[in-house]
Amino acid sequence: MNKSLITNVIATVLVITGFLFNQAIVLSIGLFALSGAVTNLLAVHMLFEKVPLLYGSGVIQLKFAGFKVAIKNLILTEFFSEQKISQLLGNKTMDIDLQPVINDVDLNPAFDTLLEVIEQSQFGSMLAMFGGSAAVEPMRDSFIAKMRDSLITMSQTDEFKMLVNNKLAKTSLASDSLFTTVSDLVDDRLDELTPKMVKDIIQTMIREHLGWLVVWGGVFGGLFGLVAAII
Repeated sequence: MNKSLITNVIATVLVITGFLFNQAIVLSIGLFALSGAVTNLLAVHMLFEKVPLLYGSGVIQLKFAGFKVAIKNLILTEFFSEQKISQLLGNKTMDIDLQPVINDVDLNPAFDTLLEVIEQSQFGSMLAMFGGSAAVEPMRDSFIAKMRDSLITMSQTDEFKMLVNNKLAKTSLASDSLFTTVSDLVDDRLDELTPKMVKDIIQTMIREHLGWLVVWGGVFGGLFGLVAAII
């Protein structure tokens, strides 16, 4: 169910009804509701896409570098424990399977980073009107599941396994080379990560949950229209 579309359709119907039947109150409610819904719909769209002449639009793309650094830090601190790295370095030709590691990793920090990016963007003030980070908290589990599936899929590709083995084959077992090896490996893989890939991972989930921003924008806009028409 597309909540945004339904809200805008209802608001449009109220506008048309009020205009055709000369009902000033209905027209006012419809206009204010449509204004609130469309404004919030545009705000959600601006979160992902750059809109000409609208400063701050495309925040996911603008903040992509910081988001990628956060993912790297998460991988370095969570995915590759000292024990796991030692195992990898000690078995340079093994068929690497990181799925058990990824399944055990806490991906909540990645979601927290996403929330921080949103709250620090121009979208943050609008989000605060609807409960702040609590408004998108319900999508945490969906985000983590989607991110985990994407990481597992990425780690199971032949290209990724070949890259790991090539890196390990060129690396000595000296302890001071462990972090450098893993860091280079992560950098090589994240270089393939594009803003579009990140957007695709989170866009569907965010649109689903932030659709309520459009609904409540229409509801509150309609209430303001009712008050304006009465007074």
